[in-house]
Amino acid sequence: MASIVKRGKHYCVVYNYQTEKGDRKQKWESYRTKAEAEQRRHDIEYAKSKGELNIRSCTTVEELIREYIELYGKNKWALSTYTSNVGLFENYIIPTLGKMKLSDVTSRVVEQYYRSLLETDMVPPMRFGKPMKQKNPQKVTPSLIREIHKLLSSCFKQGVRWELMEKNPCENATRPRVEKTEREIWTLEDLQKALDACDDDRLKLAINLAFSCTLRIGEMMALTWDCVEISESALDNGRPYIRINKELQRVDRKTLEALDSKDVIQVFTPSNKRYKTVMVLKAPKTRTSVRKVYLPITVAKMLADWKQRQEETKRELGAEYKDHGLVFAGPFGGPVEGHTITRAFQTLIEENDLPQVVFHSLRHSSITYKLKLNGGDIKAVQGDSGHAQAAMVTEQYSHVLVDGQQSNADLIEKYFYGKVPLPERQGKENAAGADAGSAMSMLLKLIADPETAAVLKTLLGNN
Repeated sequence: MASIVKRGKHYCVVYNYQTEKGDRKQKWESYRTKAEAEQRRHDIEYAKSKGELNIRSCTTVEELIREYIELYGKNKWALSTYTSNVGLFENYIIPTLGKMKLSDVTSRVVEQYYRSLLETDMVPPMRFGKPMKQKNPQKVTPSLIREIHKLLSSCFKQGVRWELMEKNPCENATRPRVEKTEREIWTLEDLQKALDACDDDRLKLAINLAFSCTLRIGEMMALTWDCVEISESALDNGRPYIRINKELQRVDRKTLEALDSKDVIQVFTPSNKRYKTVMVLKAPKTRTSVRKVYLPITVAKMLADWKQRQEETKRELGAEYKDHGLVFAGPFGGPVEGHTITRAFQTLIEENDLPQVVFHSLRHSSITYKLKLNGGDIKAVQGDSGHAQAAMVTEQYSHVLVDGQQSNADLIEKYFYGKVPLPERQGKENAAGADAGSAMSMLLKLIADPETAAVLKTLLGNN
């Protein structure tokens, strides 16, 4: 069992472990908060229960990385994150820094390493467990170096906590500057033009769902009919919805084994047993990604038509159709990979001279226009998008909120400083109930916002 001991401002996790030689020793690990220490204690006890806790004496960077993956990565990372991070270690970090002693790694060494990466060819992406052929290999980009920096810094941070290093050399290392680029998105006119030109019903449904429901493509490809509410009563009441509670991903078999199929709901049988990867349905990465998103009636009716056609296919194929309940099912019921949709999307763009964007940009278009249409209701948009924090919406879409702020300034200028009378309300008798409801809704929104509530309190106090 592990215990927590407070030392000054830090919390130490204390536990016994056995070395590779069989010697029993005591280990002290220091953490800034009690919550971090509690989590580490939980991780240690879990590893001990599975007989996987074996603390080695790390002297080189590679030894620390192996320990970091085993003790930290397997407990913290999701399937795709594990594959990505192990790939960064194996392809970019270990070949260059792996043999170095931890005591020799300084901020200067790390900076030189980052500079050398800019002259290094990128490792080609994998497809079905094999590297894809590339005619003109690209050099490592500053954005990739940023990801390497985050991973390496986390690894060294654990090394400091485990008392294998005195300090984290990444903290003071300067990395190449990443030029921030504006996301290209479609306007509503572009979107309508694309839908008018699209004669692929599956792609058309995917575009409408991605835009109206702010979906990631993995979430959309994992959507099952038991999470779709498009009954007649739901349509009559104007309350159809979908529930997002899983993702479709292609993952490495070795990753599945290493993480003991963590968070996996279903593994699909591959069409070729020699493939090193498999398709899986898995739980979302964060709890906030599990959500209910209401459907526009038009999109709900599209889903109803799509389901009817799918039922006809099932009846025609009979036992040949392997029904997994997927909305976006293949010809015989199996899963459809996201790249199938993205390829069709790019073909649509090229054939109809549409602005060049990626399929994921439909999600950004969705968030942008929802913020514009609802007057900047960030929490409502966060509920649809599944962002972990509202701040993530405000940081990425601040340009939309600035537009709303400018509108506020224009209204104050017009009706206060310009002394323009407020517009008369029309049809007071007929619209009294609607006006009262609208006013009450607006008041509740204002009070719910802490900053606005503070301003209102000050104004009322002054009067």
